[in-house]
Amino acid sequence: VQLVESGGGLVQPGGSLRLSCAASGFTFRRYAMSWYRQAPGKERELVATTSSACGSTNYASSVKGRFTISRDNAKNTVSLQMNTLKPEDTAVYYCNTKHPVWGTDYWGQGTQVTVSS
Repeated sequence: VQLVESGGGLVQPGGSLRLSCAASGFTFRRYAMSWYRQAPGKERELVATTSSACGSTNYASSVKGRFTISRDNAKNTVSLQMNTLKPEDTAVYYCNTKHPVWGTDYWGQGTQVTVSS
């Protein structure tokens, strides 16, 4: 399993960024995909998830209405569109998937998002 994130960077408050995760090494359409983030000194937290079956989505309350997770099963990619960014969104963002039977977690290397003026 390989997950490779891209799209992080520095953005001003109120701005937007789009993160992408390219997946390989597994049958992508059968796996739920998630984005997590970890800010300095804080625990890693779940941001958003898209299911394997119908592509239903769930979001942390802190990002609901501002972030959108989407997947392209033809391209084996999952994206996170982040709008109206706030300084508290600053963190390293990680792409994640979990084996549907064994529950093993797989992680990307992370991409830094910094929201600052």
